Amino acid sequence: QVQLVESGGGLVQAGGSLRLSCTTSGGTFSSLAMGWFRQAPGKEREFVATISTYGSITYYGESVKGRFTISRDNFKNTVFLQMNSLKPEDTAVYYCAGRAAAIKKRSEEYTHWGQGTQVTVSS
Repeated sequence: QVQLVESGGGLVQAGGSLRLSCTTSGGTFSSLAMGWFRQAPGKEREFVATISTYGSITYYGESVKGRFTISRDNFKNTVFLQMNSLKPEDTAVYYCAGRAAAIKKRSEEYTHWGQGTQVTVSS
């Protein structure tokens, strides 16, 4: 059973930065495409970023392009989300997700999910 645990969320002022981490266990991390999604109160879950198994391919949601960077360390079984130039509209619970094989942008395509970490950006 693959388990994902996010960390690194918190409260930050607009313009600031945070780095989220998601560490996995119970599976072969290097065989998983990984993604980050977020959900704000009253809104649907939104695609943020995804990265292929060995990190050669990444995709970003339009609202975070140029500000967020997804990366992974297969030796540490961890995927990261570096978030810069944060805006109040980035406030949400951020979820890490994994799936076997190819990267996808739709949350329905992901099999494994973490419990989420809250990110709050104050204006």
